[in-house]
Amino acid sequence: MKCSKHIEDSNEQFCYDCRQHPKAFRSGIALYEYDSVRESIEAYKNEGRCEYAKFYASEIVKNLGNKIALFEADALIPIPLHKNKLKKRGYNQASILAKEISALINVPVREDVLERTKNTKDQKKQGFLMRQNNVQGTFHLVQNDVKLKTIILVDDVYTTGATIDEATRTLLSGGTERVFFITLAIGIGKS
Repeated sequence: MKCSKHIEDSNEQFCYDCRQHPKAFRSGIALYEYDSVRESIEAYKNEGRCEYAKFYASEIVKNLGNKIALFEADALIPIPLHKNKLKKRGYNQASILAKEISALINVPVREDVLERTKNTKDQKKQGFLMRQNNVQGTFHLVQNDVKLKTIILVDDVYTTGATIDEATRTLLSGGTERVFFITLAIGIGKS
């Protein structure tokens, strides 16, 4: 009900991570479970297959468009990369995805609100607490007063939610009232 992870125990409303570590965002949605699209996302994220974004965005809007509309967002904000990582990779996969989604739902992309000031370690091989500590203090508001009331953060993968949650906390501290997220894929929730 919070992060959209599929959980096996039908008596639970929240996944293990959301129960154990309350999140600041309102809720979020993902198109796929990560294991089903791992190779595709790796190619998109690390092998320059940026053309995948158009297909991903069309599938997100086709399958999740009604839920996205209910968010009534003022803007889509892609999770920013640190300038060193952006220089090394050459592109921000979340930004490309956000722009493709924006073209289909007519909600503007804003990349001038949030910046990543800490060059964090790769989250992929870290446990929950290490992920949380890794991203703490990572984001900074470019503007002191965010005029956007409702924001949808866009990223490629949601695992524990540490990155999305830290970005949310930063946005809320600047005056944003509601933060939702859209990701291409999400990890499996523990019951």
